[in-house]
Amino acid sequence: MADKAQNEGRRRQRAGLIGSALSFGLLIGLAAAQPASAADCPGNPDAIGTSRTIVVDPRQHPRIGTMQYPETLPLRDHEVVLSFDDGPLPRNSDKILAILASQCVKANFFLIGEMARTYPEGVRKLVDAGHTIGTHTQTHPLTMNRMPIERAEAEIDDGIASVKAALGPDADKSLAPFFRIPGLERATAVENYLASKGIQIWSADFPADDWRHISSQRVYDLAIQRIEAKGKGILLLHDIQARTVAALPRILATLKEKGYHIVHVVPATPDRPATPTEPQEWQLRPPSETVAVRRWPEVPNFFFANAEAFAAPAWSDFAGSSGGLVPRAEPFDRPGRRALARDRWAVVPPLSAQGVANTLPIPAEAVFQIPELPHPTPETVALLAPPEPRPATSAGEAIFRRGKAEHSRGKQAAKARKPGHAASTTSGRGA
Repeated sequence: MADKAQNEGRRRQRAGLIGSALSFGLLIGLAAAQPASAADCPGNPDAIGTSRTIVVDPRQHPRIGTMQYPETLPLRDHEVVLSFDDGPLPRNSDKILAILASQCVKANFFLIGEMARTYPEGVRKLVDAGHTIGTHTQTHPLTMNRMPIERAEAEIDDGIASVKAALGPDADKSLAPFFRIPGLERATAVENYLASKGIQIWSADFPADDWRHISSQRVYDLAIQRIEAKGKGILLLHDIQARTVAALPRILATLKEKGYHIVHVVPATPDRPATPTEPQEWQLRPPSETVAVRRWPEVPNFFFANAEAFAAPAWSDFAGSSGGLVPRAEPFDRPGRRALARDRWAVVPPLSAQGVANTLPIPAEAVFQIPELPHPTPETVALLAPPEPRPATSAGEAIFRRGKAEHSRGKQAAKARKPGHAASTTSGRGA
């Protein structure tokens, strides 16, 4: 019995040690999975950090970025995702990596296949730093919206293969199914091909125009202005540009000052389910719950299951002569005709006097009374009197009468000159 008790004690002790080890390992794993906040950023207590990481399923939301699509990432107000295109290019990409590391910020990178083959160590640096890697075609053509789909598919597939080659054995786990079309030159055939492969297309919500020949100050100004205008979203930058290297520290410092937070995005996997979201969260400006018109239900599309019940009346339903149409007394009471719904409608049941009185009350006598007008005063009579006729001596009437008189005298003179007519003793103009 003593040996049995000792064995049971040792078994419980081992179980306790194993449980403690598992709990410790779980805590370590959870700590590693947590995003780096500003307080956890070594040597930089003023760092903006990464506020949280969201997991997205590319098949559920295949296209994001309001510069081109209705949906964007499910971000809260004042949350920004940093995305960088066209790398890696060591002389500038390494500086971008150093800036992000100093601020404990995680970002999303979209790599060109040729650059990945030329600088594979730059690709592995991104993985080691914990950033998310997507692809950006093999050669960065700016004609994806015009080229044959076979060539576009080759650009996509070759770019993925080149990045995987640079990543090595863990490529399938390290490469995210995220893709950005060069120049954002979208095409339906390209979008359909990427969706068929389960790859999410990333557009953006605001660019900083850092691919243009502008100053780093201008890059900074555009980034902050456009972020402030929308309040949240995906910022499009290029880690190969020196002007971006110069502008990025100020962009991050200003975002921190204005209360913005950086969000990191990773793809869903069998071991990592998507972050639970609601459909409206994928809209940059979801409909307001307080505005009734935005919540009003749509009008349904009605259809009649028994359309024959509403047939049009036949010519025989009418009588008349000379082309007139006079309804018969009983237009729908034909022998052998199937009773229709409208036949029942034609019969109006008589209403009792009591029912009529209750339904349609008789208007009071006072409704029809016309109020008497007060006795008119001389001023009122003058105002209401009709206007006097115009004087007959107006200029136009005087000319008309004069012309008529002269015409009459001319006729009399001509009559007097006729042979055998007695000469007049009076002047043509009167006495």
